[in-house]
Amino acid sequence: RVVTEDVGPLELKGRDTPLWAWRIVCATDGAARPKVQAPLVGRDAELDLLENTFGRCLRDRRAHLFTIYGDPGVGKSRLTREFASTLEGATVLAGRCLPYGEGITYWPLAEMVKSAAGIDDDDDSEEALEKLRASCEVEAVADLLGLASGILAAVEGERSREELAWAARAWAQSVAEVQPLVLVFEDIHWAEEPLLELVEHLAAWVRDAPLLLVCLARPELLEVRPDWGGGRLRATAIELEPLPPAESEELADALLSAHRLPEDVRELVLEKTEGNPLFVEETIRMLVEEDGRPAGLIPDTLQALIAARIDRLEPPQKTLLQRASVMGRIFWPSAVERLAPDLEGLDRLLDDLLFREFVLEEPRSTISGERAYRFKHVLIREVAYSTLAKTARAELHEAFAHWLADRAGEELLEIRAYHLEQACSIHLELDGSCPPELAQAAAEALEAAGRRALSRESFQTARRVLLQAVELAPTLERRYFAARAAWRLADYPAVAVEMEDVRAAAAEAHDRQLHGRALTALAEVALNQAADAVRARELADEALEKLADEGHALAQFEALSTRAHVSGWLGESEEDLRYMEQALMVATVAGRKDLETLAAQGLAMSYLTRLELDRAEQLVRRALSLSEESGSIRARASALATDGSLHLLREEIDEAEVSYSEARRLFDELGVAQYAAHSRMMLARVAERRGDDDTAERLLREAMRILRPMGDRAFLCEVERRLAQLLVRTGRVEEAERLALSALETVGPEDATSLITTTMALGVVRAAQGRDEEAEQLMRQAVEAASSFKLFAIEPLLTFTQFLKDRGREEEAAPYEARWAELSPTVAKRAARIA
Repeated sequence: RVVTEDVGPLELKGRDTPLWAWRIVCATDGAARPKVQAPLVGRDAELDLLENTFGRCLRDRRAHLFTIYGDPGVGKSRLTREFASTLEGATVLAGRCLPYGEGITYWPLAEMVKSAAGIDDDDDSEEALEKLRASCEVEAVADLLGLASGILAAVEGERSREELAWAARAWAQSVAEVQPLVLVFEDIHWAEEPLLELVEHLAAWVRDAPLLLVCLARPELLEVRPDWGGGRLRATAIELEPLPPAESEELADALLSAHRLPEDVRELVLEKTEGNPLFVEETIRMLVEEDGRPAGLIPDTLQALIAARIDRLEPPQKTLLQRASVMGRIFWPSAVERLAPDLEGLDRLLDDLLFREFVLEEPRSTISGERAYRFKHVLIREVAYSTLAKTARAELHEAFAHWLADRAGEELLEIRAYHLEQACSIHLELDGSCPPELAQAAAEALEAAGRRALSRESFQTARRVLLQAVELAPTLERRYFAARAAWRLADYPAVAVEMEDVRAAAAEAHDRQLHGRALTALAEVALNQAADAVRARELADEALEKLADEGHALAQFEALSTRAHVSGWLGESEEDLRYMEQALMVATVAGRKDLETLAAQGLAMSYLTRLELDRAEQLVRRALSLSEESGSIRARASALATDGSLHLLREEIDEAEVSYSEARRLFDELGVAQYAAHSRMMLARVAERRGDDDTAERLLREAMRILRPMGDRAFLCEVERRLAQLLVRTGRVEEAERLALSALETVGPEDATSLITTTMALGVVRAAQGRDEEAEQLMRQAVEAASSFKLFAIEPLLTFTQFLKDRGREEEAAPYEARWAELSPTVAKRAARIA
């Protein structure tokens, strides 16, 4: 570090323009300060709003969501840093969303949790978990956060996403109870949907503790989440606009206070930078570094300006920036050494880049014994990366992935997978092929990352990552898990093709477990896409035979529950109960509360169809309780849907609406379209019970729009026939006829219950058209087909009874009326409304 004095511009040989020079006066122990320091200008109102909002959090002891929108360089991070510097007695934790990689859903949360617990990325799993448990009041919270942070290995069952939200809430609340907490989510426009939902969850549910959630976003966040923060009482959003001319001048003058630049240069800076603070700062910094250059050569864009500054660096500094840019916004010196082994004087080069403010030193490094550096702005990193040749990028991505494996093990698995995949992609683009060892390493990392995403119930992310792994090295197991992700998303066309390929390959390889698991998935496809219950039964029976001695609880459970579902379709009530009870036993023995929830819910539905409501209620309560313990969002959504059906059967309309609405929200969150549509169909039934046909129609049409692109037949036929009946009631018989005919065409030949309901619906349409003979024939057909059922017999019996009474045929109607009354003296009339 040295003290200098200005000696003015020098004319040097070989240069067209003067070079500003300084004379070294003496050395000093103090750290050198950058020549250009940007004050916060023009953001007083925004800073006041942040401080006032934080004050409200303190007063109300509630969470508040504060989103700051703005284009790159407009000062979102600068404003937040200024705000954080004003806080006393508060904990401020920050995490950034990454613009790359798959499966890093909870990366910002992981950064916050690790920082609070003092965990380094190179801590081994045992050490990291020990630190995490020491920092959390409840061990279960620590373990769940460990899963989100990559500290704990993934489990195969999809059972963790709702648990993670609960754990994040418990953790944030416990920290905020000690002292006020500010969580800063940087670049949230790059966040995956589960993280956005988790932030909203924290804003809604952290109570009796002061928590401010600050989200920094580019405006494109609103393109994918137009409702972000909407409808919340404790949510604020502001947009940082470019500085107006007067404040741009104030910023420029503050930056130029120690430098002599011509007035015309100053004016050109203000004109070109258009009020973008980073653009102003970078332009002036370049002019200070290259004093005397013609003002007319100032680049027209911020990116071009940064590129010009980088291009003017000496080769070693430029090489360092380029190598560091491969890693992302944060980088470490030893990683730079791995990527640039011939680079000499690394500390001196880093000091120079610090002096020029290309990079900043992080106050804390997540790699023990290493300093960490950050690109001052993400645009500097992006521009530096763009100057690298593609061949160099491939080598550097691979080298950095190896460094991550050496220093951080499995904790940064998703990041390592991204860098290996990038290396492969570049090789494929340039050469048409990828080195086999690299492809294998990338596939292994991507598979592990994808299976982690499955365990967190991030099905869409899992699907993308696992498909990448399959493309690079298509092992049988990888192909199964990629297809499994599609299965969890109810993408039946993809599942049909991919699982059939897996089935054939597993049979050839004599892999009974994967063979059986593929057969189970294909049985679901036969049931839900082809509506072929007979074929589904054959596939499910074969799956059970393959899995009988494999000892794989999840595989056996899925085969048993699918087989029970098939029996339900075929009207085989006793078989349905038998297989679901076996599934419940498998889940209980395995200690899988998520599977136990699904089995209890499935059994409850079986008893509902038998109108054994007391037994069904016991199982519903068990399922709801287990779903709370397991944390599985899918299991909870299923239990809530069954709870809604129980309430509706008992005419408890308000309670039914609450349960169905929450089930719909959870299924929407999961991205499981089929069940999201089913929840809408059942909410339509609630609306009909309230006499709100407009809402019922809207919900049914939403359900149809969801189901039709999927090729679904199982639920689509039910949605169509229900809408047809509603349209008859509201006098739109022509459209009702089209829907009723479509429903009959859609229903599968072995779908016993939907054959009853769709036949009856067409009968209702024919009656409205005055075609009584056809109507009576169809209704009699439905009544006869329903004779072996209980719940599903009630609606046809009541509909036909009313048809006969409306035509003065009271005597003929009497036995049908008596039959439905015999089913259950206290339930029959009420059950008819949801049958």
